[in-house]
Amino acid sequence: MSDIFDDRADAPPPPPPPAMDESVAAPPPLQRRIPNLGHALLLFAFAGLSFFVFEVIAILIGGLPVTTDAGHLVIHHPKLQLAAEGGAYLVTLMAAWLVFPLLWHRSFLDGLQWRWSAAWSQLGKLLPLGLLLGILSGVVNALFASKKPPPIDQFFASASDAWIITLFGIVVAPIFEEIFFRGFLVPAFAIAYDWLSMERTDAGRANWWTTTTLTPAAWVFAAIVSSVGFAAIHGAQLAYAWGALGVLFSVSLILTWVRVKTQSVAASILVHSAYNSFIFVATIIATGGYRHLDRMPH
Repeated sequence: MSDIFDDRADAPPPPPPPAMDESVAAPPPLQRRIPNLGHALLLFAFAGLSFFVFEVIAILIGGLPVTTDAGHLVIHHPKLQLAAEGGAYLVTLMAAWLVFPLLWHRSFLDGLQWRWSAAWSQLGKLLPLGLLLGILSGVVNALFASKKPPPIDQFFASASDAWIITLFGIVVAPIFEEIFFRGFLVPAFAIAYDWLSMERTDAGRANWWTTTTLTPAAWVFAAIVSSVGFAAIHGAQLAYAWGALGVLFSVSLILTWVRVKTQSVAASILVHSAYNSFIFVATIIATGGYRHLDRMPH
């Protein structure tokens, strides 16, 4: 009965849809601009909470970590302070490793542009660059040396303290600082710059949503702003000596250039580690393997 009212009953079946040409691959989905400022702020939150918790633990174990004596900072229990800082680094990175892939829809290292293969292929250039930066910074610091030793020298109170901070400075600090500054803050500031300077037209918005490239001006802005922050976080340990802070600002600019040029955070880590290595090796030589800490260069 239903066929009486359905004039399609005797119609031939529709032809099957044309087969897809498997030789033509679908274009890959557009990668979003990441990490943005929101992601950087979230990492700040992870780090702030981690440092707060570990600092409280350190205070409960050893008392106040820093006091002042005649206007000079006095650091107590250097090993405990490094352990707390290292613990905060580790917890922050673990949280980032778990959370950001959910927001980015890709792996943590891919989102950061870690790209170890790119760094490894340029190893012969990256390590000498880091050593050269270490030599130049040593010369500049010698020319503008402060009359009083910086607070960071108190981490060399004993040979064991000195070896621990050497390992920390060559391995731990470069990894965390490069992930934080060159991995998160540099692209975040660059993305924010291009977003604010974007033409508020249909064409401008279409270009924003269909591309992921960032302008040279955005990278320059990001390099300068992040380098100010990079120098600032080292200010207290260097007694805010302008010469030393100027060196760190300049080194940060070069580390940012390496990260942008190679599109690899791993590359800037290698340069950073080589830079720190020269400083520590020079100190090891000057002190006879940390056996004569009274010869510490300032």
